[in-house]
Amino acid sequence: MPLLLFSQPFMDSPLIPLIIEWSLKIFFIFGGLMTALAYLTWFERRVLAYIQMRLGPNRVGPAGLLQPLADGIKFIFKEDIVPLDADKFLYTLAPIMSLVPALTCYVLLPFGDKFVMPGLNREIPLHITHVNVGVLAIFALTGMGVYGIVLAGYASNNKYSLMGGLRSSAQMVSYELAMVMSIIGVLLQAGSLDLVEICKHQAGWFGMQWHLFTYPPTGIIGFFIFLIAMVAETNRVPFDLPEAETELVAGFHTEYSSMKFAMFFIAEYANMVTASAMATILFLGGWMGPFVDQFPLLGPVYFTAKVGFFLFLYVWLRGTLPRYRYDQLMNLGWKFLLPLSLVNLVLTATIALFFM
Repeated sequence: MPLLLFSQPFMDSPLIPLIIEWSLKIFFIFGGLMTALAYLTWFERRVLAYIQMRLGPNRVGPAGLLQPLADGIKFIFKEDIVPLDADKFLYTLAPIMSLVPALTCYVLLPFGDKFVMPGLNREIPLHITHVNVGVLAIFALTGMGVYGIVLAGYASNNKYSLMGGLRSSAQMVSYELAMVMSIIGVLLQAGSLDLVEICKHQAGWFGMQWHLFTYPPTGIIGFFIFLIAMVAETNRVPFDLPEAETELVAGFHTEYSSMKFAMFFIAEYANMVTASAMATILFLGGWMGPFVDQFPLLGPVYFTAKVGFFLFLYVWLRGTLPRYRYDQLMNLGWKFLLPLSLVNLVLTATIALFFM
């Protein structure tokens, strides 16, 4: 079999350029992604420090830019402590189940259109893979992450961890319904579950074709619901009840240390980027912007800028809002967001019936 891979017929196969293309995309995208996730921690700490009139990281490297590297080295060399009464298999499996789906989402996210690479004379799409039900695949993968959190709470044999895991599962059920209902209007307009087609449906210079602004006011209402739900889905302030340190010590990851804790940490930030990318694709035109047709490589620049706006919003919310009580969290999800998303769906369908 190894000899077959290096035989002349195989080397002349049209699959070779595709394999090289996929390999390079995976290498550069995931290499850049892991670097970006590390520096997202630096960005959050610096912005929070600015909001709270502090300095933030400023000792390790110029302006603290080497702080993420120092933190990574610290995680690698810290002792990995496993509680005696923990379910060791599930305890080890939990962070893997949180991290792997979070990173797998990036295989499906398109960050630009096709461009012709000099010397190859062939179009290269700016995404790793393309499926025609990308929206469903992303929601399926992000929904799997909660299993890792629930398993972490159960396997730790700690009552605080267990309460954090239960809170996370209830929170996911409560807010994922509203989140999914909020984007049905977008899918009605685009007529597709394909993330690339949804982006192309919003082509235009000044953003007036973005789903945020079409079918007013239903687009704005859907975006408002999706924005709140994505913050709750990623367990971020003011909805960080699964790891509320004032109540549950650290929630589901109380008993975790070393790289297992780092995997939960990376998964949370990876989910933040995924949620921001989905908000960008569904409501803000994805990579669309001025001169993208003439210069396709501008697409990733616009896409990154829009995702960066949502990541800044995450940090801004953390620096300004207090944590909700658990009953307030449930009431907001079931008594406000879900009914509002149902009303918005009816309005969007009615407008589509008469104006599409």
